[in-house]
Amino acid sequence: MQIDQRQILYGDMPVTIQRLNADQIETAKAVVAAGCFEFFGQTHTNLEDMDRLSAHYVEPTGTFLVLLDEQRVVGTGAIRRLDEETCELKRMWFLPAYRGQGYGAKMCGLLFEFARSAGYQRVRLDTSPLLEAANKLYRRLGFYPIERYNDGPGTVFMERSLRQEAQTQTPSTVRAVAGDGR
Repeated sequence: MQIDQRQILYGDMPVTIQRLNADQIETAKAVVAAGCFEFFGQTHTNLEDMDRLSAHYVEPTGTFLVLLDEQRVVGTGAIRRLDEETCELKRMWFLPAYRGQGYGAKMCGLLFEFARSAGYQRVRLDTSPLLEAANKLYRRLGFYPIERYNDGPGTVFMERSLRQEAQTQTPSTVRAVAGDGR
């Protein structure tokens, strides 16, 4: 599945989810760094995967999406390959004003659609117990705890099957409108 552009309407505020463009990389990195600073008191020092998108997030095995408000990057999310059947949910960060409004669930839903179409059977993630709202969202989306699977800084490891019925129902106040990418 190729994600060109999806517009989301929340009240009167339309935002768009689309694939990351080369000219948005630095702004997307700033969103990730801001979230890391807010929750961990330091900016994320290892953003090498975002500098080398073609090695991690290129279709057909990976993708990197951004949430845009008036062409400004306000959220990020990605899928990358771990092995033939397993992918990893990465870089799920949203600026504070865009949290708790259903955008994270919508972003995950699009990323899960991509992962299924790429043939993945399961999706994993690593996170921190400090990210309480994100962890609550992940559990609501069907993630469950697993053993450590990487040597990253995360201390909470989760997985969910992509075979199960998607539990990424969008809150009733948010609806997706397919865009034509223009």
